[in-house]
Amino acid sequence: MGFPKNFLWGGATAANQYEGGYLSGGKGLSTLDAITGGSHTQPRLITYQTKDGQKATCTREQALPTGAVGYIDESLYYPSHVATDFYHHYQEDIALFAEMGFKCFRMSIAWSRICPKGTKEVNEEGLAFYDRVFDELLRYGIEPVVTINHFDIPMYLADEYDGWSNREVIDLFLFFCETIFKRYQKKVKYWMTFNEINFLRSWTQIGIHNNDKQTKYQAAHHLFVASAKAVQLGHSINPNVKIGMMVAYIPSYPMSCKPEDVMAAVQFNREQEFYMDVQAKGYYPAHKLKEFEREGVTIVKEAEDDQIIQAGTVDYIGFSYYMSTVSAADPKEVKYVGGNQMPAVKNPYLKESEWGWAVDPLGLRIALCKIYDRYNMPLFIVENGFGAVDQVAQDGTIDDDYRIDYFQQHIAAMKLAIEEDGVDLLGYTPWGCIDLVSAGTGEMKKRYGFIYVDCDDQGQGTLKRSKKKSFDWYRQVIATNGEDLSNY
Repeated sequence: MGFPKNFLWGGATAANQYEGGYLSGGKGLSTLDAITGGSHTQPRLITYQTKDGQKATCTREQALPTGAVGYIDESLYYPSHVATDFYHHYQEDIALFAEMGFKCFRMSIAWSRICPKGTKEVNEEGLAFYDRVFDELLRYGIEPVVTINHFDIPMYLADEYDGWSNREVIDLFLFFCETIFKRYQKKVKYWMTFNEINFLRSWTQIGIHNNDKQTKYQAAHHLFVASAKAVQLGHSINPNVKIGMMVAYIPSYPMSCKPEDVMAAVQFNREQEFYMDVQAKGYYPAHKLKEFEREGVTIVKEAEDDQIIQAGTVDYIGFSYYMSTVSAADPKEVKYVGGNQMPAVKNPYLKESEWGWAVDPLGLRIALCKIYDRYNMPLFIVENGFGAVDQVAQDGTIDDDYRIDYFQQHIAAMKLAIEEDGVDLLGYTPWGCIDLVSAGTGEMKKRYGFIYVDCDDQGQGTLKRSKKKSFDWYRQVIATNGEDLSNY
């Protein structure tokens, strides 16, 4: 049995963390271009300017004042500006991916590279860049898996439209979608609409200035409508493409068998399932509508919105899996450890990474079972990986056995989910297959890749690419279609 013969082994990246070239080739500014670097203990900051011209900063999770606009302070370091420079190294990098045997490569298209302001103005030079990237991938037989929007929005739409709180952005997003669907219809078979849609919640990701529940859920509704319309649009242009959604999935276990803890876990898991329910089932779940009633949230809809969401359900569910967490009814009973997009509760039965992420391979099988049992549609693990500080030895070697160990266990769990649980799994694209900037902390030292990039937390370095020990290990895994997971 084992993995299907057409299983899509590969790796995953995002434009704002990897591509660089932030003003090259006619690209406009995105919100992520105004986010500084940070660390595990120092938050990343938004640099902005108020209506009266005052320069200020706030954390990525804080709300910007009404009318504030992002700006670039040339004295500060912004990781997205160069990142690890795929823009100038794409041929070299794709050759390395091909050497590992990649069947697919998950990447994102920078909206502001195609439509510099996010409006209906197209930058041909940006389109031509992605043509070259897709042609290079296809030359090696690597399928592009493209995330349409990954964690940012053109800065003009954030500053002038208040981002996704404004319904007009739906139409502008669909113009962007139509442009790339038509341009790349013969080159891209797999698309995803929004990356980790359940983590889109502030100016950083969706351009909103007010972070209250009303604004965030109204923006989420606009995202749902935009995703559904994009699915219908993509299928009308090329009926053979597969268009999925993408959610960050962190299964939560009850702290104990106390019914109150079990209910706390149900409520935690519902927050992720809500986003999948709308995009995969085509309607808002009853518990979320009741929550809106209790909390005074009123979603403003147009007459056809519910029908659009029902008609635009996705072809597959893509998700990220890095860790699990724990839920308890009494917050005094839990201990929090570090996390990336959210704090996580310590599980006494699991070890954590240096950044506080619980290492739980069985949790991946549990996640696959839970999602597949609930939705009964193809799944795609589009992010999974181990962030760590890698040491380069004097002879240039990088022995990352800890990363190999992590992948061995998680791939074994995937195999059991396929063989014993009957999960329909399309593929696996480990996150940061080549070193890139951490989304959560803006660091480079938190590395995920099979390929090392010489760059530090201040953006200093040669950007030279080097193979880690895990490079050859993953090549062996792909060559044997997941049968040989042994180290050597």
